[in-house]
Amino acid sequence: MSGETPLPATDPRSSPTRRISIVHGPVIVGAGPSGLAVAASLRRLCVPSVILERSDGIADLWSHRMYDRLTLHLPKPFCQLPHLPFPAHFPTYPSKDHFLGYLHAYAHHFSLRPLLGCTVVDARFDPSVSLWRVTAIRRDLSDVPMQALSPSRTSDSLSESSRSTSSVSSETPREPEVVEFLSPWLVVATGENAEPVVPELKGAEGFEGSLLHSSEYKSGVEYEGKKVLVVGCGNSGMEICVDLCEHGAMPFMSVRSGVHILPREMLGTSTFGVAMKLLKWLPTQVVDRFLLIMAKMMIGDTEKYGLKRPKVGPLELKNTTGKTPVLDVGALSLIRDERIKIVSEVESLTSDGARFVDGGEMAFHAVVFATGYKSNVPLWLKAINNLLLLLLLLFPTPSLDSIHLFRSCFKKPRWPYLKEQKNCTDAGGVLTAEGKPEEHPFPNGEKGIYFVGFSGKGLLGASVDAIKTALDVSARWTRLSETKDVVGL
Repeated sequence: MSGETPLPATDPRSSPTRRISIVHGPVIVGAGPSGLAVAASLRRLCVPSVILERSDGIADLWSHRMYDRLTLHLPKPFCQLPHLPFPAHFPTYPSKDHFLGYLHAYAHHFSLRPLLGCTVVDARFDPSVSLWRVTAIRRDLSDVPMQALSPSRTSDSLSESSRSTSSVSSETPREPEVVEFLSPWLVVATGENAEPVVPELKGAEGFEGSLLHSSEYKSGVEYEGKKVLVVGCGNSGMEICVDLCEHGAMPFMSVRSGVHILPREMLGTSTFGVAMKLLKWLPTQVVDRFLLIMAKMMIGDTEKYGLKRPKVGPLELKNTTGKTPVLDVGALSLIRDERIKIVSEVESLTSDGARFVDGGEMAFHAVVFATGYKSNVPLWLKAINNLLLLLLLLFPTPSLDSIHLFRSCFKKPRWPYLKEQKNCTDAGGVLTAEGKPEEHPFPNGEKGIYFVGFSGKGLLGASVDAIKTALDVSARWTRLSETKDVVGL
């Protein structure tokens, strides 16, 4: 099949320019650590690929949505990407800037050139040609050429048809265009932290202070002398409270549920490293018991400070719910000294503060939601034709609104969203009810779809996913290449 061979068109979209790009390898969505890792692993196996990234640079989360004082919570051997270790002179726990520098060096080392400004809005498998159709809206980035990765030359893996609905003058800025990428393989590498999660609190619209998500928080310097409510007691919430203290602010941390706090290091090494070694020989429950005994010996009983521990151990809780234990970076001593004060769950916001479920009320200058992130894959991966599964993806946490929508959808089976998807391949089993990819079989998904960075195991898990995915794609790519069945060959 040549790069100019006409292919069935997808649903038309109103756009000044539309092109079709035929990819001779996988389409990778996301140029964060996961996307870079799988692209580098593919490159080492001489498999071309194309990386689509919606922002103007790689690792958008790390570049623009992380606070300044952030350091990796795990030692660098557990955070490096495949085939290129961290520089020896980096500290044991690299800073955000160290990690960003490493990612840029990684991309340069493997000559990874993502297509920037490409926002994927639709991805579906087309059974009529056995290809994935990945539709992206590409902004005007004149200084970034439309090129793709290839082991030999960057133009090998991408052929562009000359079909477009209008011509664009070279004398004027190029308008946003719709590009449809066609490939036998789709690698979803946007990760579990694509979109901020902000709880809907009664009275939020009337709060007169600053209201922001942790992705918008950079430094506590502007909060000196101010009372700040931090909603969430995970690693980000704890570290933001530490940062606020260091800049002379008065942080209050709202705790809704139990949390496991562990020392970052024990027995002269990282707590994570100790746990990984023990898990090679002992059951999870035994390792959990050991970690909790050591934690109590080293940091004491956290419950007397209002930080109750869950009944399930830290590793078992991580495996079953994805909730990560907190590795203490100094917050606990500040809590003991009451420089960080613990308050209960927020019931609502008032014009000048917050009201809590225990009946208390307090004034604040700012509220920071350290409430995590979620995947955006269900918004653009149109491979689900199951009503109940789709609703669970969109509403993983039941609410009155979602219950009403559940009922209305079952009364009206021709719900517009599903009506739009009626011609899609039914890929039930691609995603779980929580919006995560099915674990088995790994790494194969439906019709050549792969997920990298969704294992809930951080950067280490993403690296393992990337290597496995690259090996599997390489074997399939080689077989298709030998039969001249790869698109465009």
